[in-house]
Amino acid sequence: MSQENPKEILIVTTGGTIDKVYFDQKSDYKVGQTIIGSLLREAQVTHPYRINEVLQKDSLDLNDTDRTAIHDAIAKDPSDCVIVTHGTDSMTDTARCLSDIKGKTIVMTGSLAPARFAMTDAMFNVGMAIAAVQTLDHGVYIAMNGTVFRASSVIKNREMNRFERI
Repeated sequence: MSQENPKEILIVTTGGTIDKVYFDQKSDYKVGQTIIGSLLREAQVTHPYRINEVLQKDSLDLNDTDRTAIHDAIAKDPSDCVIVTHGTDSMTDTARCLSDIKGKTIVMTGSLAPARFAMTDAMFNVGMAIAAVQTLDHGVYIAMNGTVFRASSVIKNREMNRFERI
């Protein structure tokens, strides 16, 4: 890829912990408007990108209709470099749903703590995804915990709260 004319990255946001908002200790969370644009501006990302906010849902609430909407948004878009921000609990399910999309590099990422929290893995994981989508071959991947996994060979270990190869 030429550095003089870099490919635009499509960032598809679906909600999840990365975009959660907590109002106080007694409140339940809400999945708010995406914070990805703010994170990328704060990190001074200069690579061209475009954000498509497809959903604002916790990944445990996603259903087949939602996954079809994510799939179609990616499949119909001309960009071949795609990042999907997604809740971690069902990220691998959505990754499997996207596996039939050919000719694109799709990197899914999220966070285990909301991006609005002072101590969060959101910025690190999004940064990994930005780098990974520019360098990987076509296929579906998950960038979490300092590792890029092929989507077909990863699970979330809920007890350890991390992603692992299978």
